[in-house]
Amino acid sequence: MTAIEPRLGWARWRRSWWYHAVFYAQTWRGSVASSVLFPVFYLASLGVGVGHLVARHHGLVEGQTYLHYIAPSLLATTTFQLGESESLWPVLASVKWIRVYHAAAATPLEPHDILYGKLSWVVTRSLAIGVVYSAIIAAFGGVQSWWGLTLPLIGALITLAFAAPLTAYAAWVESDASFVMIYRFAFVPMFLFSATFYPISAYPGYLRPIVQLVPLYHGVALVRAAAFGQGSLLAQLAHVAVLGTLALAGIAWGRVTLRRRLVD
Repeated sequence: MTAIEPRLGWARWRRSWWYHAVFYAQTWRGSVASSVLFPVFYLASLGVGVGHLVARHHGLVEGQTYLHYIAPSLLATTTFQLGESESLWPVLASVKWIRVYHAAAATPLEPHDILYGKLSWVVTRSLAIGVVYSAIIAAFGGVQSWWGLTLPLIGALITLAFAAPLTAYAAWVESDASFVMIYRFAFVPMFLFSATFYPISAYPGYLRPIVQLVPLYHGVALVRAAAFGQGSLLAQLAHVAVLGTLALAGIAWGRVTLRRRLVD
């Protein structure tokens, strides 16, 4: 491999990234509500409304007001939802129905260039949303440590941890029949039972290890630790390791499934 080839590889998947950026520039208005406004509404309704009841009857939650407690976790759920929403139907449509990826594969782009461009674009969106939402959290007083500056990066890692394996899966299946089941029996329970709205100590002892196996739990714990500057470094590295392993495994699987779908 010559020194030029890696640069050409970067140039190729950058073109894939640019395709998604141009497409989003024409359709961004349809995603503003789900990406930015809905989390703010959640924060206002739960943090202020439910938070008032929590403060009246229980006081602080792990040393924080309820508003401050849930604010970082909503960043985790928002970036999680971005990862899954960009990686099931959009990918299957691109490889089967509108066959955009087949058109891209007819150019000098390799399947892995298409994969890297797709995932890098989703991560770019996650970073942008993370910056905006981190500023909102800070305005509500939910960022209490300089580690809060890492919140957009953590959000991007959460997005990639879900987007990579789901992109690989969507490129592998022949229909979207399983997608609704995944939403109902995986995504919705994960959203509700990942210690997002209440601490893991609220669960019965026998359920806590199960909750800690849920991928989103690691994202929630990580953003909360960064926002408050709490928790041991070893624990946070363990959360990063879980999310990073999911991302890398998804990328490796995606290279296989996209090549099988577009070339083999």
